[in-house]
Amino acid sequence: MYMSTTASAQKPGTKNSSAGRAGDSIFSGLSLAAGILIFAVLAAVALFLLLQALPTFAAPADEITGGEGFFSYIWPLVLGTLIAAIIALLIATPIGILVALYISHYAPARISKSVGYVIDLLAAIPSVIYGAWGATVLAPALVPFYNWLANNLGFIPIFEGPASQTGKTMLTAGVVLAIMILPIITSMSREIFTQTPKLHEEAALALGATRWEMIRMSVLPFARPGIISSVMLALGRALGETMAVALVLSSGPMIASLIKSGNQTIAAEIALNFPEAYGLRLSELIAAGLVLFLITLVVNMIARAIIARYKEFSGAN
Repeated sequence: MYMSTTASAQKPGTKNSSAGRAGDSIFSGLSLAAGILIFAVLAAVALFLLLQALPTFAAPADEITGGEGFFSYIWPLVLGTLIAAIIALLIATPIGILVALYISHYAPARISKSVGYVIDLLAAIPSVIYGAWGATVLAPALVPFYNWLANNLGFIPIFEGPASQTGKTMLTAGVVLAIMILPIITSMSREIFTQTPKLHEEAALALGATRWEMIRMSVLPFARPGIISSVMLALGRALGETMAVALVLSSGPMIASLIKSGNQTIAAEIALNFPEAYGLRLSELIAAGLVLFLITLVVNMIARAIIARYKEFSGAN
């Protein structure tokens, strides 16, 4: 009697267990399919770029733009892309982290919500709007500052004059990119800051730590992987940005000074020349896109390696 009662009581559970296992199998299969689809798309893009770029690699050096081979053509573009992205990160990273800390740990609730909403709104503005604003408003406004840099710090190669009188320089492009990636760093950092274990924060304050000491000992170590992720994601956006840079930057030969007109990035080079390109010139631009693809891939791999290095310590252990 007891055994039959037990068996009958297990039947509903057995059905639910079977249904649960079936649901797990379906979800696992869908997740696997989604992961495979992402890799397939990535491989298809890489294969397309490689096949279309092969004529460029096989062409004689004198037939490539500039007449000195593909490396001489692409190297200034790579350098310009990296310089613009680094300037943007140097400006946006400290500001984004400080704004995120203010929203999460200093500002009253009403103010933090308003500031957070404004930061999120910046991410919704199209890049062409940033570019138009940078070219028509920001660039002319920075001309006096560039003249001051040339007159007072011109002995430094990156500030060597004469300064551009249009303001369309690499430094202006970096400032515009910094504004564009600021919401990424701020939003992601804010979310990870708010996930810091409250017990750790309260324990630090109870031991007599100031608010800054509590943030330095409890919040920042916990948020370090998230901060790195936000910075690398912002770097990817800065490397691939097209229209804003194309509108702000006056294209020209590679120069060391950040306040002279000139320089170019890979994305802007492709955007400005692709509509009229054909034949070998089209292959050159696709090859440039392949180089940008590889740079972005390497940056993300480095980011994943850095995050994996620090993932064992989350501040919550």
